[in-house]
Amino acid sequence: MGAFLSIDETALSNGELYTFLTNKAACGKKGTIVGIFKGVQSSNIIKLIKDNIDKDLREQVDEITLDLSPTMNAIAKKCFKNAKRVADRFHAQRLPYDAVQQERIEYRWEAIDQDNKAIKAARENDKKYTPEILSNGDTIKQLLARSRHLLFKSPEKWTVSQKERAQILFERYPRIKEAYDLAQELKVIYNHKCIKQVGWLKLAHWAEKVRQSDFKTFNTIADTLFNYYDNISNFFNNRSSNAAAESFNAKVKDFRRQFRGVVDIKFFLFRLTNIYA
Repeated sequence: MGAFLSIDETALSNGELYTFLTNKAACGKKGTIVGIFKGVQSSNIIKLIKDNIDKDLREQVDEITLDLSPTMNAIAKKCFKNAKRVADRFHAQRLPYDAVQQERIEYRWEAIDQDNKAIKAARENDKKYTPEILSNGDTIKQLLARSRHLLFKSPEKWTVSQKERAQILFERYPRIKEAYDLAQELKVIYNHKCIKQVGWLKLAHWAEKVRQSDFKTFNTIADTLFNYYDNISNFFNNRSSNAAAESFNAKVKDFRRQFRGVVDIKFFLFRLTNIYA
């Protein structure tokens, strides 16, 4: 069992989801799997856990890490009443990065549309269309397409060409820079080692800054932080994440890949439990 658990879902075959409850102390080896449950319906999984795992064992769990799924939260809350529920930091951090990408994609579609109109106008006037070439050799469309990866990274991890591209991108699209800076600020808060109260105070200040901006997506993220306030702030107690569950999911997928997919799910799960349970 273990005092520190993780809960997450993974797809085994044709997108069919299974919920995995894992023991962090086993480090992805023998004894990792506590339970595998078909589907993600909380009521069914809660009943299965309560029927198959002794109450005294469940009450010994101190902490359980999970994503921002209300289903996983309900399972953890009902089955492990003494455990602190910790929302995975990487799921929380992913939200603002997705918001940054949304801004980039909107500008990219706008650039494609303008490019198409310019090409059409040139043809109608029997002229040759030449797109604007930026100082780094990109066109506007290429700049927005090729900036995807650098917007996921911190500035100190950019290559020389990425630094040049970022500078051009932020000069032309200051709104993308504003969104990127907000995402980076949230990352800095999570990286700061502090007690729970200080961590939540920093998150609250970040959320207030977001509310003063006109980013609809970031305001949705701020609302999500408040809705999962307890789970998110519990991260600062032990700085626990759901990385163990994600790592085990990768092992399951690699195991599936070695056998070129899953034909017999029952036998596949039998093999998994023989190795990891």
